[in-house]
Amino acid sequence: MGYGNKTLKECTVLLCVATILLLAESRRVKQPRCPASCTCTKDNALCENIRSVPHSFPPDVFSLSFLKSGFTEITGGSFLHSPALHLLSLAYNNLGTLPKDVFKGMDALVKVDLKGNNLECDCKLKWLVEWIHTTNAMVDQIPCSGPPLFQGKLINDLVPESFDCITAEFASYQPLMFESISVESFTFGMDTFVVFAQPFTGTCSFLEWDHVETVFRAYDSIQSTSTVVCKPMVIDNQLFIFVAQLFGGSHIYKRDISANKFIKIQDIDILKIRKPNDIETFLIDGESFFVIADSSKAGSTTVYKWNGYGFYSHQSLHLWYRDTDVEYLEISGKPHLILASSSQRPVVYQWSKSLKQFDRRTDIPEMEDVFAVKHFKVKNELFICLTRFIGDSKVMRWDGAMFKEVQTMPSRGSMVFQPVSIGNWQYAILGSDYSLTQVYQWDLKRGQFVHFQDLNIQAPRAFSLVSIDNREFLLASSFRGKTQIYEHLMIDLSNN
Repeated sequence: MGYGNKTLKECTVLLCVATILLLAESRRVKQPRCPASCTCTKDNALCENIRSVPHSFPPDVFSLSFLKSGFTEITGGSFLHSPALHLLSLAYNNLGTLPKDVFKGMDALVKVDLKGNNLECDCKLKWLVEWIHTTNAMVDQIPCSGPPLFQGKLINDLVPESFDCITAEFASYQPLMFESISVESFTFGMDTFVVFAQPFTGTCSFLEWDHVETVFRAYDSIQSTSTVVCKPMVIDNQLFIFVAQLFGGSHIYKRDISANKFIKIQDIDILKIRKPNDIETFLIDGESFFVIADSSKAGSTTVYKWNGYGFYSHQSLHLWYRDTDVEYLEISGKPHLILASSSQRPVVYQWSKSLKQFDRRTDIPEMEDVFAVKHFKVKNELFICLTRFIGDSKVMRWDGAMFKEVQTMPSRGSMVFQPVSIGNWQYAILGSDYSLTQVYQWDLKRGQFVHFQDLNIQAPRAFSLVSIDNREFLLASSFRGKTQIYEHLMIDLSNN
C-alpha cells in the first residue's frame, strides 16, 4: 500500500514537471520573432524597403522605425500587437494619409515621427489634428502637402475647427407611382401632410407620414378634372384646398373634421379664371388672401380675400396677359407680388395700405419669357430665381431700388427653378425636360450658387420641402415619370 502511494506521488510530480516544461516551451515558441525584412536588437526594430507593416514584433521592442520603406498607406490597427511601443517612426515614406485608428491601443507612445511624408491635410486627416492636441506623445513638425488651403502649413498648428468636413446630399428615399404637376406640404392640427396635383387622373392626392414604417402613405384625395394645382391654406384652424383645373372651372374645398372628408364649398368664377396656372396664398395685416395666375388670353389674374364665410374676388391684376406664375414676397418690409407672363416682362406690384389693394410698381427689365419667379433670402438680402424655358434662367438680388442680375444658369427646357432652405444651407433646384435636374448650393464667399448635385427626375414641375421627425425631405413632382421623394442627409467626411 505504501509503495503504491509513493509511486503515485512520483508520477504526479513528474506529470506536473512535464506540464510546466510544455507550457514554457509553448510560450517560448509563440513569442513573435523579428520580421525577416527588419533588423531587431533587444528593444529596437528597424525595417527598410518593405511594402506593408508586419503584424508582429518581439514583445520587448520599444522603438520601431520604418525607414524609406516606400509604402503609400497603412491599414488601421497595424500596431495593435505592439501596445508597448514608446517610439514610432514612419518618416520618409510615401504616406499621403493615415487611417483613423492607426494608433489604437498604443497608450505607451512617447514620440511619433511622421516627417518626410506627403500628408494631405484634408478631412480624412482631421482626426490626426484632434489626436495631436489630446495625446501625451510628442509629434515632430509636419508640413501639409495639400490641399491648397493648408499647403505648406504645419499640421501641428492646425485646429479641428480649421476643417469644414460637413457636407450633404439628397438621397433617393421613396418613389411614388404616379405623375404630378405640383406639390405642397402643410401642417394641420398636429400633423404634417403633402398634396400632389395629378393632371392625368384629375386628383389631389394627400399623403401623411407613417411614424412606424417611416414612409409617406396615402391619406385622402379630391377627385376633379385636369388638376394643375392643389393649394392648402389654414385659416382659424380650418383647412381649405384651392383646386385649380384647366377644364370645368376651379373650386374651393374644406376639410370636414366630423365627416373626416373634403367637401366642396365654393366655385371660382370661371369668367375670370379660365386657365389657371399657379396659386399663391398669403396674409396681410391678419387678413387671408389667395391669388390665381391665369394664363388664358381672356382671363384675369385675380386676388381673392376671405371674409369669414367664404372667398370673394378682391382685385383683378392682369387682363389678357397670360400670366404663368405669381409670387408673394416682402420687399423692404412691404407686401409685393411678382407676376411672370409669357407676353411681357415680370411685373412687380406693391400693396397699398390706404387702398388695400396692389398697385403696379415696375417691371424687371430685359427679362422676357420668364415662366416663374421664386424668392429666397441670404443674410437678410433678398434674391429671386427666374425660370426660363428658352434661354438662360437668372438669379437676381434686390439692391434697394431694383433687382439686379447676380448669376446666369443655362436652362433649356426648364419650368422650375426652386430655392429651398435647410438650416444654414441654401439650395436652388433647376429642373429640365431635356437633362438632369441641377441642384445648386449657395457659396457665401462667392455670393453665388455652385453646382452641388444632379437628380434624375423626368420633366420636374415643382419641389417642396417638408420636415418630419427631425428629418428633411424634398418632394419632387414629375410630369412624365414617377414622382420622387429625397431625403437630405448630412455627411461628416472626417468619418470616412
